Amino acid sequence: MTLARSSSLSELARLGFEELSETIPKLDELVSLVGDVGHAALAPISASSSPDRALAALIEIARLHKRELVKLLSNPQQASRLCAVLGASDGLADFIQRHPDSLDAFRSSPKISGHSLASSSRDELRIRYYQALLRIADFDLSSQTPLEIVPQVTRALSDLADGTIQAGIEVAKVELLGEGRLTEAALADLKFAVIAMGKTGARELNYLSDVDVIYVASGKLDNYLDTATKLATRLAKVLDEPSKEPGIWQLDPNLRPEGKQGALVRSLEGHRGYYEKWAEPWEFQALLKARFVAGDEILGTNYIQTIKPLIWSQPNRSAIVESARHLRKRVLDMIPPEEREVEIKLGRGGLRDVEFTAQLLQLVHGVTDESLRVMDTFSALDALADAGLLSRTDRDAFRRNYAFLRAVEHRVQLSKLRRTHLFPKDPSQQRRIARSLALSQTELIERYSSVRGETASLHDSVFYRPLLQATASLSPDEVVLSSDQIQQRLTAIGFRDAKGATQHIEALTQGVSRRAVIQRTLLPVLIRWMAEGTDPDRALLTFRRLSEELGETHWFLRMLRDSSGAAERLMNVLSNSAFIARVLESIPDSSQWFGDEETLKPQSLEQISEELDSLIERNGEGAHEAVRAVRRREYLRVAIGAVLGASSLQEISAGLTDITDAHLKAMLEIAKLRTQVDVDLGIVAMGRLGGRELGFGSDADCMLVYRGDTDQSEAANKLSQELLVLVKDSILEFELDLGLRPEGKNGPRVRSISGYQGYYERWAETWEFQALLRARMVCGSTELVQEFVELINRYRYPLELTPKQLLEIRRIKARVESERLPQGADPQRHFKLGRGSLSDIEWLIQLKQLQHVGQHPEVGEVGTLPALESLVAVGVIPKDDAERLREAWLLTSRCRSALVLAIDKQLDSLPTDRRALEAMARILEYEPGSAAELEEHYLGVTRRARQVFERLFLE
Repeated sequence: MTLARSSSLSELARLGFEELSETIPKLDELVSLVGDVGHAALAPISASSSPDRALAALIEIARLHKRELVKLLSNPQQASRLCAVLGASDGLADFIQRHPDSLDAFRSSPKISGHSLASSSRDELRIRYYQALLRIADFDLSSQTPLEIVPQVTRALSDLADGTIQAGIEVAKVELLGEGRLTEAALADLKFAVIAMGKTGARELNYLSDVDVIYVASGKLDNYLDTATKLATRLAKVLDEPSKEPGIWQLDPNLRPEGKQGALVRSLEGHRGYYEKWAEPWEFQALLKARFVAGDEILGTNYIQTIKPLIWSQPNRSAIVESARHLRKRVLDMIPPEEREVEIKLGRGGLRDVEFTAQLLQLVHGVTDESLRVMDTFSALDALADAGLLSRTDRDAFRRNYAFLRAVEHRVQLSKLRRTHLFPKDPSQQRRIARSLALSQTELIERYSSVRGETASLHDSVFYRPLLQATASLSPDEVVLSSDQIQQRLTAIGFRDAKGATQHIEALTQGVSRRAVIQRTLLPVLIRWMAEGTDPDRALLTFRRLSEELGETHWFLRMLRDSSGAAERLMNVLSNSAFIARVLESIPDSSQWFGDEETLKPQSLEQISEELDSLIERNGEGAHEAVRAVRRREYLRVAIGAVLGASSLQEISAGLTDITDAHLKAMLEIAKLRTQVDVDLGIVAMGRLGGRELGFGSDADCMLVYRGDTDQSEAANKLSQELLVLVKDSILEFELDLGLRPEGKNGPRVRSISGYQGYYERWAETWEFQALLRARMVCGSTELVQEFVELINRYRYPLELTPKQLLEIRRIKARVESERLPQGADPQRHFKLGRGSLSDIEWLIQLKQLQHVGQHPEVGEVGTLPALESLVAVGVIPKDDAERLREAWLLTSRCRSALVLAIDKQLDSLPTDRRALEAMARILEYEPGSAAELEEHYLGVTRRARQVFERLFLE
């Protein structure tokens, strides 16, 4: 029974054969050629990456070299190795057919190094090269872990290239001497060295690629460079010029100084002069992989020792990052559109993304960290992870993906022994590669796609870090944190306590922990960003405290290192805002917001209320501390967004108002649980809280009202007393200000609806009705809210304002200006009571509301700016005047909040202290040194608003 008859077509398909109709006669032919050992050949053939190609190659070898083949097929292990090579590489199969003695490679264990390449001719050299290449491919293809051995394979291929170039030099000399083109004297005088670049230099060469080289020479004779040029030119021909045996690979000297236009060979001095004066940043990037590989060892070593250190002292270091990014973009743009998804090497998410990522980090951070000055990509990734510049997770992903892509590239190139980096579109070729990697075709395609997607994402996250550009722009002195001059440098850039700052730096960076390693990398840039703010000393102290609290978490230092802009945002805030620096220390986990600006947008009232309701449901009357914590956290969120410009004034005011509303409602619920009092109590927001225009440091003006009989007053008082205690917060100051209630501080803390009605009917003054214009119910039953709003609407929205009431409003406004302004306060600079500031604008708008709401109900808006817009719409206030009022109200409100954020104190005047004024300006997004500009702008805007006030208030 023949081999073919024992195998059905379906069985052959299962084994991996594709040309089924041709397979049976081919199997029969193999048996007829080699005899009984052919029966056992089916197993190793079907285990190869392409059974069809392995079978065809075996038949061709059997026809020419039957005896040698029978010996190999008799040994199952050797047969498997041979079939693995024949199935994966048509090029090596052709070589074996031409040189049957190469079959000896399979009779001993795979040998991937130490090959003798000494040759007397170029053809002999090429045969020896391909014999060595066959052994490396044998080792590679017979491995059970092809991805894990990628570094071994690339090193072996690189070492083979080294030996080939060295042997090629000797062959070139023999040819030149034999042709009389060079003399013995010229060659004896010449010292010639080959410097490998790119993958060869890094010892990560693939199977088929140009070998990048640079030539350097020295000699005593005047024409030594001519001699070296002839030798270099002939060397390239020895290795690749058409001959009886196919060429090996091209030597590519285009990375030399001036590229194709530059001299092919230069002296060491010539190279140094070029790199010191003319080299572009990308040329220093290329030098990362420079390595002496052949020729005169002393000269080659001198070249490396002289030229490579220039990488770290190049004059225009700030251009490194932009140059690398530009170069990467240029490479991507040059890929033909139809090849972008299949370009394993240059395409997005391909090999080059991994290599460029590692190289850029090396170039930027290798100035001070010599451990990063390694050449191959795998070692670079490990060194970067050890230095804290890559997370271990990212390092592992880069390594895993790089190994996979290199293995795929190797299989693609082995197929025809051709220089290509394109993932095949042909299904048969895809299956061939997949089987050689122990994958199905579908698995290969899916993994190729996922690897590229993950690599592209990782590349972007690292390659475009703001930290890279900032670090590259540092001077060498700024990068070093341990020199004797550190205190002078800190003083020079704005630290007031340089000694204390130095102690903080030492505490952050000492030791060998991963946290210390990462912080040594981060701090030079962080210090510069701190110094760009107004109080770098505070920023450094707070950063140290945050690091001590969060440094061992999985996300904090990684966020600062990897997240786009997170570190700069954090340093900006810590240096410019004393308020945030203090509160952030009590809520350190909130630092994660700096990694995503979207998280800095204020939470909605519904979101906050839902969280607080859940806390009360879980913790009952003991939920008050958790509720306070939520208020602090959300205030901090809004504060950070305000300082970073992530939120507008309207968003900030609405956010702070929603936080306060939710906080008050929650605390009222807790007060009811703690007192066991069931009274329908409502909170009436007044002032800026009522108008939904809170700023940082604004008072929480309120009134308290209950619905029910007067005999419930005692219970209502008990409940309100508990509420006042609960809402207080020592960390983020808060208390209810009930000063706007009837009779002020002398009146009862809480009244019934009927009590309010009686007061407003008999005793209330016009200014109290005016204050009700910004009254808004925060909570209470539907009935309470409806009844109380109906009550106050009768007084705050009069049909007309009597002359007596108008006179009273003007008289009280004059008293406020003369009596309530603090002693010594400058009326031009006071935010609340100053000329053209909040009081002027709000009193004017409220007066116009009281005068016209009877005829125009739509002007009865609760907020200041909405009321102003409605007054413009009905023609009460001219549009130009309204714009001046609006500008002044917004600027004053922003300044008032900015001052609180900057100095963490409640002050109501534009400061005269230049440091405080500068801190305000920075939070208001002025350029550094703009304190005077802010002052001038404020005084001008409020002066113009005052003119409008004086004219319209007295109409």
